[in-house]
Amino acid sequence: MNSDSISFELKQTISIIQFLQNQIDELDKRIKESLLEMDTPILSIPGISFKLAGTIIAEIGDISRFDSPAKLLAFAGLDPSIYQSGKFFSTHSVMVKRGSKYLRFALINAARMVCMNDATFNNFKDKKLSEGKHYRVTLGHVAKKLVRVIYYLLKTNNKYQANKVA
Repeated sequence: MNSDSISFELKQTISIIQFLQNQIDELDKRIKESLLEMDTPILSIPGISFKLAGTIIAEIGDISRFDSPAKLLAFAGLDPSIYQSGKFFSTHSVMVKRGSKYLRFALINAARMVCMNDATFNNFKDKKLSEGKHYRVTLGHVAKKLVRVIYYLLKTNNKYQANKVA
């Protein structure tokens, strides 16, 4: 193979990567500006970055569409499934995973980050882990708690009162 052609191709690939990185940086800057302009209370939750907040706000849209945190939970696909037959009720249920997969992804990642930055959520996570729950199941429970907090913050437009992790 000709090293000149490989060198040219490599330079072109690097140029494309740099162009795309500049586009991503510009989008990140605009998302940050938009969220600061909106003054969303979600940003007051420690551990939720501009990217996560932007995804959550974009997927939720207008919070007045949801009458309760349970409806927002269902929209995110974080509500538990119910299995029953006759008088039998299953004690083991899984997330239904219907609804917005992007919102669910953002909430699960936000739950992980919030646990690292807020004592209340971290204590809740530790409690669930001490009950013998798997780490991923625990993150699901934390995400559900986070949805209820986000719902309240967006409805009341209050800021979150953080508790620092020791």
